[in-house]
Amino acid sequence: MSGGDQEPGHCYVGIDVGTGSVRAALVDQRGIVLAFAEQPIKKWEPQFNHHEQSSEDIWAACCLVTKKVVQGIDVHRIRGLGFDATCSLVVLDKQFHPLPVNHEGDSYRNVIMWLDHRAVSQVQRINKTKHGVLQYVGGVMSVEMQAPKLLWLKENLRETCWDKAGHFFDLPDFLSWKATGVTARSLCSLVCKWTYSAEKGWDDSFWKMIGLDDLIGDNYSKIGNLVLPPGTSLGSGLTPEAAKELGLPSGIAVAASLIDAHAGGLGVIGADVRGHGLVCEGQPVTSRLAVICGTSSCHMGIDHMVQGHAAFPELQAKATARCQSIYAYLNNHLDLIKKAQPVGFLTVDLHVWPDFHGNRSPLADLTLKGMVTGLTLSQDLDDLAILYLATVQAIAFGTRSIIEAMQAAGHSLSTLFLCGGLSKNPLFVQMHADITGMPVVLSQEVESVLVGAAILGACASGDFTSVQEAMARMSQVGKIVFPRQEDKKYYDKKYQVFLKMVEHQREYSAIMNGN
Repeated sequence: MSGGDQEPGHCYVGIDVGTGSVRAALVDQRGIVLAFAEQPIKKWEPQFNHHEQSSEDIWAACCLVTKKVVQGIDVHRIRGLGFDATCSLVVLDKQFHPLPVNHEGDSYRNVIMWLDHRAVSQVQRINKTKHGVLQYVGGVMSVEMQAPKLLWLKENLRETCWDKAGHFFDLPDFLSWKATGVTARSLCSLVCKWTYSAEKGWDDSFWKMIGLDDLIGDNYSKIGNLVLPPGTSLGSGLTPEAAKELGLPSGIAVAASLIDAHAGGLGVIGADVRGHGLVCEGQPVTSRLAVICGTSSCHMGIDHMVQGHAAFPELQAKATARCQSIYAYLNNHLDLIKKAQPVGFLTVDLHVWPDFHGNRSPLADLTLKGMVTGLTLSQDLDDLAILYLATVQAIAFGTRSIIEAMQAAGHSLSTLFLCGGLSKNPLFVQMHADITGMPVVLSQEVESVLVGAAILGACASGDFTSVQEAMARMSQVGKIVFPRQEDKKYYDKKYQVFLKMVEHQREYSAIMNGN
């Protein structure tokens, strides 16, 4: 059915598995969220840098939130289902039962989370090979990708896990398999995290070179040999068993999935911008950059800086008394102390390098640490607010460095499209506009990641002729924030300091590691 002659009332379910919770939404054909539900999921940290989850716990949460969002609706209006998730690694045996990814032998914990850094020595060895496939992932591989984690399992859990394994899934692909029984993998997962090439497929020589040639057997059946573009309809749709668990009609279309950040991109980047005075109007979609402001990109760093400060209990008490989030309170507090100057200028002497958990992009350097320069003896609420501001700016400078790396590689970018939790924070949004010098487009629908997942379901259902058509119909422009050009010189100077900080950190490291 083409886009022009759809029946009214069709809707789609999007399911988003994040780091700490599963969320679901019921979304209509205009991209409006009709119902939303959220459920926390369990996380384990059995030792430093080991982060684990349970695929059974995650699936149970998916079922719970989906049943909630379709309550009271005629389920026959629901035409499709789409999943997105973090790029965590799910391990199952040949019968599709969970296998332990831990020394305790607890098979319930069968997921190595995306942020897990156990495979440090493995990723260093992989990067030393300088194999050609590393060019697909930015020249060097991150410790958070799947090949080093697979090598770690082989070297550390040979008998309890590796030898029994039948299937290694990226979490988004595990979910679509669970819903349909189809073991197809999404092109998104395999290209981003597994060294797969859309043109050439798997490279046997890479897996042999790193000591994982046992994955090549049976035409790569353990890691995927049927690879489909996101939004492609899988098999015969939702199986009767999965349909019962999710509270949906069996046989509805289920889409090949996306990594969560990419679903956010799908939910924002295709919006029709005509009449808003933006440079990207009439330009190819490649002039747009989607920035997904979720847990991995920034929440962790900001939370860490704010919660570790001596004035945090006072902040919590004052924010609670005003029924505000701590960040809304901090934003107001910054407005009170800025006097006549722009708020961003409060950090003239305070600079942050935000890589507390290593750098994924654009440096892919897991050894990098966080840095702060310009601390005083003050530890009051003003001091906390300014440290928070400097951290927000540091994350925006990180975005600027990614943009510059992309431009150096030949990309032409003019407009940012923000979504995710922090896109609801006006200070965070304004800092991104001011520091990158680009306008920031916010969606009308704040739950853009869920809209992206629902767009996948809409494509799989056949209600739209293409992903592009679904994106244009189901993402709407909300607000546009333009950069304050008069502050450009100040942020250019701060950016110079930002780049100097990492340069200095590497110099310190060289001194300490020298003879």
